[in-house]
Amino acid sequence: MDDTSAPAEKRMRLRYAGTCRICDAALPAKAEAVYERETKTVRCLAHDRDEPEFDLEVDIGAAGSSARREFERRKAGREKRIRDKHPKLGGLILALSDDPQSTTAWNTGAIGEERLGGRLNSLQSDTCRILHDRRIPGGRANIDHLAVTPAGVHVIDAKRYSGRPQLRIEGGLLRPRVERLIVGRRDCTKLVDGVLNQVEVVRAVVGDQIPVHGVLCFVDADWPLIGGAFTTRNIQVLWPKRLQSALGSLGALDAHAIERAHRELARALPSA
Repeated sequence: MDDTSAPAEKRMRLRYAGTCRICDAALPAKAEAVYERETKTVRCLAHDRDEPEFDLEVDIGAAGSSARREFERRKAGREKRIRDKHPKLGGLILALSDDPQSTTAWNTGAIGEERLGGRLNSLQSDTCRILHDRRIPGGRANIDHLAVTPAGVHVIDAKRYSGRPQLRIEGGLLRPRVERLIVGRRDCTKLVDGVLNQVEVVRAVVGDQIPVHGVLCFVDADWPLIGGAFTTRNIQVLWPKRLQSALGSLGALDAHAIERAHRELARALPSA
């Protein structure tokens, strides 16, 4: 089955020798080129259509916008149902009752994304480019934040959970080692699975030459005064201030490569 969610083209290092479809230049194996998915051909970087677009504005998105919209939609829907069912007492019922947890969770998530988004926006520069609330094509899922830095692309999932995040390791000698992410008393291991999936989506866009890092950032968790951050299955688990420090890490990407990756991601993963 054809994967319609894959990007139309991708810059990559060739596994086999090829020929530029535009100028017929020979492209040896391991040379960088642009693969065009629809025609199944390659072109050399001299004809990379990304270059003329560098002076165009990129929509970086608004942090938490899709979660905020979903909260407002659910809240308005509940209010309408109650007022329709109880025309005379609807206002009183709404005043004396709270929204269900399934609704308030969206507000909680939106606040966490908005707060972290503000911190990330303050870091923006030629060597730290940010995107917020990016829609993954082919479904309803989204990526909270992306940061492109000299160290690569950071895929950031913001969570506003209470409790202390910790890594619990089970098994080892006589049975398989299993790593579990625990926040307070909640088993949140599925959050790691979600970030790993997002990392693969981003890697499909930027290719194998740019490192992609997964991050779970707990905004209001009970972090200890010393230490606390950890890594599980290559996903970093940390808090906003520690994330800011991590984004300043050195790497091989220069400002031009960072801008290119930023634009590729903005185009392939539109604002949610």
